[in-house]
Amino acid sequence: MNANEYDVILERLSRRNFLRTGSAALAATALAATTTLRGQERANTQAAEHDRSASDPGPEDSALLNENPNSNTPPPTDHGDMVPLWYSFDLVKKRIEEGGWTHEVTQRELPSSKDISGVNMRLTAGSYRELHWHTADEWAYVLYGKARVTVMAPDGLMFIGDVSEGDLWLFPAGYPHSIQGLDPDGTEFLLVFNQGNFSEDGTMLLSEWMAHTPAEVLMKNFGLGRAALATLPTAPLYIFPGAVPANTVAQDQDEIGGAKVISPNPHTFKMRSMAPTKSTDGGEVRIVDSSNFPLSTHVAAGLVTLKPGAMRELHWHPHSSEWQYWISGQGRMTVFFPVDNARTVDFKANDVGYVPSNAGHYIENTGETDAVFLEMLASDNFEDVSLNQWLRRLPAQMVQAHLGFDKTSLAKIPDEKRGIV
Repeated sequence: MNANEYDVILERLSRRNFLRTGSAALAATALAATTTLRGQERANTQAAEHDRSASDPGPEDSALLNENPNSNTPPPTDHGDMVPLWYSFDLVKKRIEEGGWTHEVTQRELPSSKDISGVNMRLTAGSYRELHWHTADEWAYVLYGKARVTVMAPDGLMFIGDVSEGDLWLFPAGYPHSIQGLDPDGTEFLLVFNQGNFSEDGTMLLSEWMAHTPAEVLMKNFGLGRAALATLPTAPLYIFPGAVPANTVAQDQDEIGGAKVISPNPHTFKMRSMAPTKSTDGGEVRIVDSSNFPLSTHVAAGLVTLKPGAMRELHWHPHSSEWQYWISGQGRMTVFFPVDNARTVDFKANDVGYVPSNAGHYIENTGETDAVFLEMLASDNFEDVSLNQWLRRLPAQMVQAHLGFDKTSLAKIPDEKRGIV
């Protein structure tokens, strides 16, 4: 049925026929016609995707196309236009220093992400990310190796702790801190900041502050003679090599004053080794937010593991956009947003994903191994709304009127939020 035939059907429904058949019959007829028309449109689109209409005899980057099959030739359900939903750390340059490297994906690379930015950093054993602080909260997940972190609160209480793969840390904005790689091979980690335009290059470095403060002021502040200032750096250190700590954490704590100066608030959390918040045959979700990590008041996170073929159920986040980091495996995601817009994108390890606040979406494992990724929200609470749960909380007649599901079909839909299906 084409659009003209559809218009003829509506014209034939005269006022006399409307009164005789009733509004319900009219609605059913119009709905059937619309459904048929849309179905034909989709069938035409699907046919075009597989015939010579989709051929490309010109030059192509086959490797890139194979990495992003749904981005280049989207499913017929995609429609309209969307804000950018994908980027990769592998597309941004690394700042390489003696002792490690760093690179970042911010609002500059992913303009739609206004609430969160990310930094991927590597430190070799013994090397430091120098003492510094910044204007955003720093939430971090350890991807590889081990590190020692320190952070001081404004009241002078210190936290010193060691982290390893699967652990996280949280440094509130303005709190001075450091990171050092440990044996045997240092560390690599993801840093997440609750500012879309945050840049790791814009941090307050101790070395730069010293280099830009008059010597007489430093002498007065530290109570030192001029000769003692000769060792101060004259250029930013940023990342630089050092010796692996000889002390244990307990020995470092004792050295700085013991219990009287040690913070009672842990700044680290063992995320990967915690019990799953939700677990199904399809995978697991581990959620860390202010409810179980009180310091994390501006960043909430879910560590998701999807088995092959499994899917993060259709859902949306009512109060925050979502920023993803893919740790391993591969998958695809379709994001829906008004008016009548939908876009499908593919992901692999080291990719970044973005979903606007309230936009409906799913995430599906399309590979043969587990897909593991982080869902990050710029919020104190990890909240999502499950489509399945919503439909099961509605009267059956209401769902049938909207989607056509009878009671038998509706009863097969999970009645609780499962996270993974």
